Amino acid sequence: MAHSNIRKPVIRRSTAWTALRAGLVLALMVGLAAGDAFAQPGRTLVTLKVGATPIPHGDLLQLIKPDLEAQGIKLEIVELTDYVTPNILLAEKQLDANFFQHLPYLNDFCADRKLQLESAGQVFVAPLGLYSRKYKKFEDIPAGSVITLPNDPTNEARALILLEHKGLIKLNPKAGLKATIRDIVENPKRITFREIEAPQLPRTLDDAAAAIINGTWAMQTGFVPARDSLILEGAESPYANIVAVRKGDADDPRIVALVKALRTQKVKDYLISKYNGSFVPAF
Repeated sequence: MAHSNIRKPVIRRSTAWTALRAGLVLALMVGLAAGDAFAQPGRTLVTLKVGATPIPHGDLLQLIKPDLEAQGIKLEIVELTDYVTPNILLAEKQLDANFFQHLPYLNDFCADRKLQLESAGQVFVAPLGLYSRKYKKFEDIPAGSVITLPNDPTNEARALILLEHKGLIKLNPKAGLKATIRDIVENPKRITFREIEAPQLPRTLDDAAAAIINGTWAMQTGFVPARDSLILEGAESPYANIVAVRKGDADDPRIVALVKALRTQKVKDYLISKYNGSFVPAF
């Protein structure tokens, strides 16, 4: 009997916390502003720590930072400049979310590293494009040239599929979304393809004829994708950039508020006006 009495308070606390969390989520789901859950007089701001690449992800987070603060959420932005660290930090609980990648990349990364991460919502498409400092037109790239492309499996396949659609190469149809340079079955211009880490691709433009670069890194280099790319992935691309979280955290009221703030007309207008159509809203 004494042992039973000791356990009861623990059960009550656990139940109370579960009920509180459920209540917050329910309030958001029925359409109340996230600020109703957090922005109460005298209450300390709750922190939300998000890792992001600078352009446009970091810019968008800075844009909505005041909106979240008005709702009682202090957005802490951690700037990252590679495609590996953000997911590792998220899995290790050093971040609450990250914002830099599309879902196919996240799924492949989690499968390779055995991580439990998921999407909390998509925001925009950052089209892959082919860029050059030496040539003005795609057709001007001479036979025997070097083209660099991303070395991560998802974006390498994405780049090769783009080149196949433009008629430069032909891929083994069995390769599908897992295509690598070893799946090239026709290469009439004898192009040499070199696999490079995505953030380093702009640096190869001094030596290579051209490089396939994600919109994020292209913008950081000074390119305007819609204006400067020799070829550009279409707006119909399924590779929309997402907010990623640990599995089970997508219904965290802070995350719900973040995704909601990123999927507003304000953000859509900013993407269209600031980046001249180079990033396409996906909501």
